Amino acid sequence: MVAIQWQKSSFSTDSQGDCIELANPEGVAILLRESDAPHTVIATSPAALRALLATATGRWR
Repeated sequence: MVAIQWQKSSFSTDSQGDCIELANPEGVAILLRESDAPHTVIATSPAALRALLATATGRWR
């Protein structure tokens, strides 16, 4: 079993403790979880996450 290395944004602060963490353990699916609920994990494709972020930031083409 591969240990998952979770990464959070450098904009997240430890004082709040609320952040979304990302992991890409095998280079295929992107895993997302909320730091407050670390056992709930969502898997998505890089393309789907890219589209979500582009839409959320107004950069959709």
